[in-house]
Amino acid sequence: MANADQLSRRERQLMDVLYRLEQASAKEVMNNLQDAPSYSSVRTLLGKLVEKGHIDHKRQGSKYVYFPLVARTEASRSALSNLVKTFFSDSPYLAVNSLLDMSVNEMSEQELDELDRLIKQKKSTTK
Repeated sequence: MANADQLSRRERQLMDVLYRLEQASAKEVMNNLQDAPSYSSVRTLLGKLVEKGHIDHKRQGSKYVYFPLVARTEASRSALSNLVKTFFSDSPYLAVNSLLDMSVNEMSEQELDELDRLIKQKKSTTK
């Protein structure tokens, strides 16, 4: 699998667009970026993402259409794992605690109950 932590900020933005649209031409990617670089820069970045194995492309009429090669859930898991290693001493506990501190006031009772259910489920499967 291509390594998500080897992407620049701009490459991650392009990947986000491709995940959202599922597939897109360079022009469509550019039109879906805030503060987009030039068309030739978008094409160059897409080429780099192809080289790195994150995306591929196919010819559709007179243009190329780009699409992700790795499922978003798999890429998210890889990126989250890297984030936990880098900023939370490889401790999921510290990462979750930080997330809860950031958003506990914004979470609904239903979301908190679901988290409680997931924790109980995880406890029962690790015994």
